Amino acid sequence: MKTNDLKAGQKKIEILVKVEDKNKERQVASQDGMIHRVCDAIVGDETGCIYLSLWDESIDLVQNGGCYRISNAYTSVYRGSLRLNTGKYGKITEAQGCFNVNTANNLSLKEII
Repeated sequence: MKTNDLKAGQKKIEILVKVEDKNKERQVASQDGMIHRVCDAIVGDETGCIYLSLWDESIDLVQNGGCYRISNAYTSVYRGSLRLNTGKYGKITEAQGCFNVNTANNLSLKEII
């Protein structure tokens, strides 16, 4: 699958992406009071880019400029913005063969109603 093909509500996504910009991590409290680390990264391929939400240990798996295969991911809409998520069952592994990311087509900046 290519980044430009992502739509809201998709599941079991397999995609190869490059990390264009990993933002600074922050801490949030869950409903049960647990503190979690959260970080957003702009990832994509030659067709476009999207925000990838990273939680806890998955933050340490990706670096700026790295290429990764994301398996069993899903998309969601947060505050009108399309997001790619790995969730509890997703997997991030390093991949070969990087490419340039099309940042002009940022799917997360296109408001979803």
